[in-house]
Order: sequence, then C-alpha cells, then structure tokens
Amino acid sequence: MVVMNHPIRYYAACCQTDFPSPKSRDEIAARVDRMLEMIDSAVLGYEPFFPVRLVVFPEFAHSPPVYFTVRELLDRLAVPLPNEHTDRYVQRAKHHGVFIQTGTFLERDDDYPDAVFNTTCLIGPTGVLAKYRKTHPWIPWEVHASPHDLPDYTADPFPVVDTELGRLGAAICYDWLFPEAIRQLALNGAEVLIRVSAYMDPWGTAAPLDWWTLVNRCRALENMAYVVAANQGARLSNYPPFSWPGGSMVVDYDGRILAQAEPGPGERIVVGPIDIASLRAERERRRGHHMLAHLRTELYRGYAASIYPPAQAAGNWPPTIEGNNRVINDAKARLPQAPD
Repeated sequence: MVVMNHPIRYYAACCQTDFPSPKSRDEIAARVDRMLEMIDSAVLGYEPFFPVRLVVFPEFAHSPPVYFTVRELLDRLAVPLPNEHTDRYVQRAKHHGVFIQTGTFLERDDDYPDAVFNTTCLIGPTGVLAKYRKTHPWIPWEVHASPHDLPDYTADPFPVVDTELGRLGAAICYDWLFPEAIRQLALNGAEVLIRVSAYMDPWGTAAPLDWWTLVNRCRALENMAYVVAANQGARLSNYPPFSWPGGSMVVDYDGRILAQAEPGPGERIVVGPIDIASLRAERERRRGHHMLAHLRTELYRGYAASIYPPAQAAGNWPPTIEGNNRVINDAKARLPQAPD
C-alpha cells in the first residue's frame, strides 16, 4: 500500500500588540502573559473553522529600545536567549502543537559583551529552533549590532528551519527594505517568509507612502514564497515618538493579500491560509516568472565593493547614534555622485 503524505495546509495568525513602553526587563514577564493569552485566542477561537499552526508577533513586543546607548540597553532591558520567557513559549507551543515566531527581545550574548542584538526566536513544540538577529538596524536611531558588524560571527545570519509547516525563515522590520536580505532567506530554502516588524507612519498602510503593503507584496512575489507579516500596533502614547499603523497581513506567493488587519493601533489578530502543497507545485511547474531560477548572479557587480561597512571596521563600536550618522555620510560618499 502506498501512503500519501498529507498536504501541508494550515492557517497563520499575526498578533498585534499594544503595550506601555517598559523601563526595565522586569516588565517583560507581564507582556509574555498577554501574548500567551493571544496565542490561546488565535488557536482555540478559530479551531471550529481551521487549524492555526503558526503564530507571529511584532518587533518590540517584549521591549522597544527606549534608551539611546548600548550600555543603557544592556543594563536595563537586554536578556540572554533562551531564557525563562522562551521556556514559557515552548510549553505553550507544545500544548497547542503550534509554532511561534516571537516578538523581538533585546538580546545580550556573553560571546559579544559590547553588543545588544534585536532578536526574534522561532519556537516549536520541541524547543527554540532558531534565533534571527536583525541584520539591518534602523539607523541612525537603532544602536543594535548586526551580525555583519562582527568579524568573528560564524553562524548563518539568515537561518531557515525545515518544519512540518514547511521551511520557515524570518527577518525583522527594516531588513525587508533590502531585497538582498529576504532573497538570501529564499535562497536558503524559505517557503514562508516571516516579517516581525514595527513599521511606523507614514510608511505603513495608507497611501501615498504605503510601504508596508508594497514591500510585503513585492518580497512575496519576487521570491515565490508566502509572507506572514506582523506589525506593531502600539498607540503613540505607548511607543513614542511614532504612531504604529498595524495592518498585519498574510500574502501568497503571487503577491495576493489573503488577509489583512484593519489599519490603526491596538491589539488585533488576523489569520490567513498557507498552502505549502500549492506553493511547491507552482515552484515545480513554472518556468516563467520563476525569479529564483532566473537570477543572473554573475551580473550584479555592484556588491563587489563595501558600501556600509561593519561597525567595528568603521570605528563605530559599540554603535552610537553619532557614529551611525558618520558612517552613513561616509557610505553616501562612496555612491556615484551627480555631476557638478
């Protein structure tokens, strides 16, 4: 008898958060309490309709970078990973049989004592499956380290995990403004691209600068992959100086929006379908518009020279806002200049 593999079809839930801005790592546990409740709501509430198997939270869900220096962030908000909070997510993932892409933590790592990372974890029933550290901090304001800044960094900056839900890869917020970063996840095998984000007005869901929607759809179609994008829903009074428009969404591999939260701040849960069987069939079938297979990698010579160098090489270590501004100006000078 031939046993057929069950097609991989499920729903993903994007959970928007709206927490007061924390001043101390002691406030993280209460946020985890609420996000565990939101996982229960997503999985149990929709159970009569479809199976929610992937739950995604936004950037800064545990702690935004409310301090301006690496030292202050390390002293007051940064935590090692894994920790007691990820242990709680593991238990909830095991209880429901789901996978959780956590909101970001500000992470400290004894191997890099002068760095603070902006990190999301993929968690499944068996434990922490991957850590993704933001590769493109939102400079000049963010002073987090990128793996790119560290000459002795040996882990793959773009991990992709093969799971029963398909091959999952994540990146954070501003990373998605760099097609190269998301393309690397796709080239590493990602079928579901997860965006853990805190993208603010005016670059959110509203025209004419609806970057949030445009970028999510473009990254989906150019990589022929699903996008599950959870955006921050904090009110201006909670996470100043910006307002956060939400608009979390699920997009299919042709760039179609399958589900989207109403724009505006506040807690929301939006769910949408993921059909890995369909995706794999399309990737196998198509010869046209198969951008991954059509890449002419030898052609792209613009990446041969450094533009924005690693922080240590640029003398901006640990990163500072002043140093970020200097390195940005130096990088702009390396670009082709308009004639006088």
